[in-house]
Parts: sequence; structure tokens; C-alpha cells
Amino acid sequence: MSHGDDNGWDNEDAPVPSEVWPELDRAESLARGAALKWASGVFCHPEQLERLTHYRKRESQRTASINSRLKSVVQSYLEGVDWGLRQLREARLELREVSHAMDTVGVASSQNAEGISTLETLREISTNHRQLLAAVSNLPRLYSVRSMVLETERLVESRRLLEAHVRLMELESWQDGVLLQLHGSRGSSTPSLSPEDDELVRNYFSGVGRLVEALAKELWAVVGCGLTLSLQNPTTFVSAVRIVEREEALDRLFLEERKGGTQGRPMPPGRPRCWRQHFFKVLEETVAARFRNVSFRHSRGPGLAGHLSALQHSIMGDLTTVRNLLEQCVPPYYCLTKAYLQACHRCLQAHLKQTISWELQSGEIFAVLHWVLHVYSSSEMMGDPSLAAYLVLDDLGPLISQEGVEQLQNKYVQSVRKSVSEWMQKALEVELTDWQRDQEPDVDHEGCYHTTLPTIITQMLEENARVALMISETLRDQTIQMGLYEMENLLVRFRDAIVEFGKEHRKDPSDNNTNFYLHYLLACISNCITLKSSTENLYQQVGSHSSRASVRLSRIPPGPLAALDRAVRKACRLVMDQLLLELQPHLQEVLTRTWLVQGDVVSMVCGVLQRHCELYGRARSPCRQRLREESLWLAVVEYVRALMQKRLICRSEEDRQHTAQQMTQDALQLDECFRGTEADGTVCEVNPTSLIPVLADLIKLKDTGMLVLEVSGLISKYPDISEEHVSALLDIRGDVPRDVRASVLCLMDQSSPALPPGYRPIFPDILVPPPSMPFCLPTAKCA
Repeated sequence: MSHGDDNGWDNEDAPVPSEVWPELDRAESLARGAALKWASGVFCHPEQLERLTHYRKRESQRTASINSRLKSVVQSYLEGVDWGLRQLREARLELREVSHAMDTVGVASSQNAEGISTLETLREISTNHRQLLAAVSNLPRLYSVRSMVLETERLVESRRLLEAHVRLMELESWQDGVLLQLHGSRGSSTPSLSPEDDELVRNYFSGVGRLVEALAKELWAVVGCGLTLSLQNPTTFVSAVRIVEREEALDRLFLEERKGGTQGRPMPPGRPRCWRQHFFKVLEETVAARFRNVSFRHSRGPGLAGHLSALQHSIMGDLTTVRNLLEQCVPPYYCLTKAYLQACHRCLQAHLKQTISWELQSGEIFAVLHWVLHVYSSSEMMGDPSLAAYLVLDDLGPLISQEGVEQLQNKYVQSVRKSVSEWMQKALEVELTDWQRDQEPDVDHEGCYHTTLPTIITQMLEENARVALMISETLRDQTIQMGLYEMENLLVRFRDAIVEFGKEHRKDPSDNNTNFYLHYLLACISNCITLKSSTENLYQQVGSHSSRASVRLSRIPPGPLAALDRAVRKACRLVMDQLLLELQPHLQEVLTRTWLVQGDVVSMVCGVLQRHCELYGRARSPCRQRLREESLWLAVVEYVRALMQKRLICRSEEDRQHTAQQMTQDALQLDECFRGTEADGTVCEVNPTSLIPVLADLIKLKDTGMLVLEVSGLISKYPDISEEHVSALLDIRGDVPRDVRASVLCLMDQSSPALPPGYRPIFPDILVPPPSMPFCLPTAKCA
């Protein structure tokens, strides 16, 4: 479109036919409607018509601005279209020229095709010539290949490794030269050998491959014997290292050529050989073989500790040889000592993994754990300061994982538990046998009865804890916890045995095998006190040397201490039962007419008490004093119980005075007897004999009107006394009127004092027999 054509857009008033833009009419009508709507909103009042000129001018300016912007946009669009059309015309002309040139080239190529076919014959002749030239130039070498292979084999067999490797390199060079010449003779169109040519060359040079294998076998044999050779003659080992380095250099050369994209030289057969990598692999295999040779057949059972000790000496001896001799035979970048240490560590990991998979006993598990956790990292092995320059032990990782160590510790605890359970059962059987002996138990340096049971158990648990502590505090705590559980089980059986011992004695108290029944009960009590002391010592061991003592102690149940308390209480109960059994014949005569006349019954009771209290001196404190107090308590309770049975009813004032006087003498005699048995200076906290004179005062009171006051004092001293007890005392007096009895009983109903702190009730232990039913003849009314 020419510039002159643009002048048609300058006439703004030129009408635009509706055929060009069919939507023009609709747009114009919408615009008129919008304008009318706007005008009706603006000029709704007559006074607003004064601004009509202003609005017309503003709208004219806006219309002119819009028209100007439209013209600018359309002009830019038309210029872009014009430039695109020019580019298309130029491209069409260029394509036409290229098409003509391609037609010319096609014609020329068809004309030269006949000339190319005549050159194929020349190319084949040239290829045959090059092949013949290569064959003629390589004939001397090809003829000498077999003889050179045989000579190289003899050198390998005689371990003249460097000379053998030189010949081998020469043979490989010949092989590579033949392959290169054959590869080049194929021409650029066929860059690779044909399968027939490649197979022919490989068959002819097959002896070279066998030489490589033979040399490698001999080479690795030398490396495997490096430790021995270094002590005798390290020359062969040095030759092996030099050969390895030559092969590494050749591998790098061929790999660099291939990486650099060098064409025309194929990768030789068997390359890269990576003999340096294989060198360290053989080194690790050598270490593993030496582990197997160190008393491996004795590494199971009791010989495991000796096997680990032999491993320790073997490893440290080999490390000394490697650091002082072999390290000088290899290049510095080999870091041979570090590699040997790492190989030892890996082999030990595999060896110990196999070892802990066996069914190990406690002694074997201890040997493994102690060696792994303490010996291996000590200054006698890998913790040697001279080895710090070669490795960091933490970087190698543990010989046995933490999970494996925990499993071993659990197996150790279970194995020890089985042994401890068996020994405890045997100790209990021996204890039960001792109880049947017709002699008193052994006496220790403190004069207390005892048997071998606590000594065996204490030594067993403490020894196991001491051995476990040589591994770790955690294992010590687990072992102690296990021992306490087993002790609890033992104490349950021990208490059952005490109960059965008491039953057998009650069946036939006159049996000769139970003559020392009481003595062995006291020995059981002393044993339990000794075991309690040992148990508390084990608790302290768990809580010592640890910031988490409270946490560890909370994990140990108080079962053993509770079981000990139950066993002690049962033995003390049986001791009291035996005392009661011996007191019963004498207590039957207390507070009877015979007792009132003779008055010497309590002296026999005191004799029994004194004999028992002397035996209680053979028990350990605090049970010694406790038994004496309980024996006096039992005597007083049984004395008052005999009183409550109302065997003696006073008929006169004289009877009441005599009865009260005899009761006071009995109380004094009991108190003197008990104080006479306190040879060690201990004093009873509560003296129950003071109850008897108080009851005697109630019986001998002359004025029955004062009974209410007397009973009130009795209640203040003994707030646990019941109405039945007071009623029985009133019956014993035999002179209490009904109104006084009613007043006393009413006082009992109204008073219910609380027990003072530290007060031990005594009257609940004293049973009052129920009143006997009056006899009556059977009548119709009763029926």
C-alpha cells in the first residue's frame, strides 16, 4: 500500500459504508442511546443548560484524542504488514536460486558416479597391500611369540617377576601393534575388525592371556605372603608392587586415550586390570586367613577367651611388621598401615558376627564383651598412641553394633540367671537338710545362729555383679536386678519351706529331728536379716556412680525386701507359736483355785520365758529385742485371757484381796523375769505387765460405788478395752450390784476415746469367751 493511499484516512467526516462494517449501525445506535441517557442525567434542570457549551467542547476534545490514537495504531499495523511482505518476496527469490543450485549439483553427481566405480578396484588393491606389508613386517615377531611365551612362563615359575613382566609387556605390545595395523588396514569405512580377524589374532596370542593369569596368580601369592617375606627378603614383594604400579599406569594411559576420543587404537583385551585395587583386596583376604589360622578350632567353648587373646597378639605383631617393614616397600600414597588397620577391623567385624551367632554360655559372652568393649580400644591394641596418626577409631564404627551388644548382654543375663536359679535351689535344698540335723546351728562371731544359705547367695550375687561391672555399669545393673528377682523367688520358696517346717513340727513335737526346731527358726530369722543387709548393699551399688541413681533404683522392684519381711514375720510367728505351745500347760492353772492357794504357777511361766529369751539372744538385731518384747506381750495377753475366762469368781472380800495381791505379784515376777533377760542393755518401749496391776486394782476395790470412777481411769489408760472385758471383770468381783453394773456399762457406751499416737492396742488380742446359754428343760413353749 503506497503512501498516497493513506490520505483517505485523513477525512474524518467521510461516511463509512455499512457494507464494510455491518456492526456500525448497531454500535452507533448504542452510542446514541448511551449519550442520550447521559444527557438526560446531566441536563435535568434548566439552569444546567448554561454549561452545554462546556460539555460540548470537552466531548469534542475527547473524540479528537480517540481518533488520533486509532490512526496511530492502524498506521503502525500497516507498516508491519508492508515489512513482512517485502521479506516474503526476498525469501521466495532466494529459494528459487537454491533450487537451481541443487539441480546443478544433482546433474554433476550423476555424471561422476561412473568415475567412482572405477576407484573401488584401486581401493581393494591398496588394502591388500597394507595387509601384506603388516604381515611381512610382523613375521619375525610372530615366529618368536611361542618361544617368548615359554621363556616368560619359566621366569614366572622362578619368581623372576620383573623380567617376566617386561617380556609380557613386550608380547602385549606386539599384540596391540598387530591389532592396530589390522584395524587401520580396514579403512575408515569399516572402523572395527571382522570377527574372523579378531578370533585369528586372539588364538595366536592366546599364550599371552595365560601368561597374564599365571603372573597375576604368582603376584597375589607374593602379596599374600608379604608379612613373611618382609621378615626374610622383601625384594619379591617390592617387585610385585612395581608391577602393580606399571599396570596401573598402562590402565590410566588406555583409559585417557579412550576418554579423549582417540580413534584408531582399540582397547587391548583384559584392560583395565585394576591390579592396585586387587592388591588391597588380596591384603584383606590375607588378614581374614590369618584370623582363621589363629586357634580357630579352639574358638568355641572355653577356648574362646584364649582365641581372642591370640588374635590380639597376632594383630599387634602384624601391625608392627606392616609399620616398620612393609610400609617402606610401597609408595607413600598406598597408606598401607591404615589399609591394614581397616582390613583388620572389617575382618574382626565379620569374625565376631559369626562368633556371637553361636549358642554362647555366660563365660564366652563375657569374654567377647570384655574384649570388644575394653581390650580392643585399649592402649594395648587400637588405642595405642602410635596408631593415632593412621586412623580414628570412631570412624571405623563399632566391632559389634549397639543392638548386638544389647542382645549379647541380655543373653548373658539370661545365662547367668539360669545358673543363679540352679545354685539357689541347691542352696535351699542344703538349708532344708540342715534343719533336720540333731544339733544346733552354727554360731557366728557375734554369737548368732546362722547357716550357709545367706553366705552362698550373697557371694553369688556380689560376684556376678563384680564380673558384670567389668563390662559396664548397665550390665551390672541388669545382673543385680536379675539376682534380686531370683532372690525374691527363692524367698517365696524359703517362706513356704518355713511353713512346712512348722507343720511337720506340730504333727509330732516329740520327734528327735525337731529337737532344735526353735534354734533353726532363729537361724532363719538371722539369715533373713543378713540377706536384707546384702540386698540393701546391692541397691546401693545400683545407685552409686551414676547421675541417674533415682531412675535406676525406681526400676528395681522392692520385691526381695518385702519377701524378706514376710519370711521374717512368718518365722517370728512360728517362734511365738512354739512359746505359746510350751506356756499352755502352765497357763491352764493360772487364775484358778490352785493358783490362788499355791501361787507358784507364774514362776514356771517365767522359767519358760527366760529359757526362750536366752535363745532369742542368738537372733540378730533388731529381731532379738523384738522377739523378747513379743514373748512378754504374749505372756501378758494369755494371762489376761485366762482372767477373762472367769475360772475364778471371788466369793468374798478376802478372795478379792487375795486374788489382786497374787496378780500384782505375778506382774512383778513377770517384769523382773523380762528385765533379767535384757543382758545387752536394751529396754522395752512398751511394758505390757503394767496392765495386770491395773486390773488387780479394779478387782480389790472395796467400795463398789467407786467402780464407775475406777473404770473411767481404766478407759483413759487403755482406750481399746471393750464392754465385754469390763463386764467380765465385774463378774469376777462377784459383788457388783445391778445398778452399779448398769452405770458402768452406760459409761462404756458413752465413752469412745481415740487411741493416742504410738499406742499399741492389747485388748483386741484378748478374746472374751461368749456367755454360756442357760440350761432349760424342753417345753412346748421353748419348742
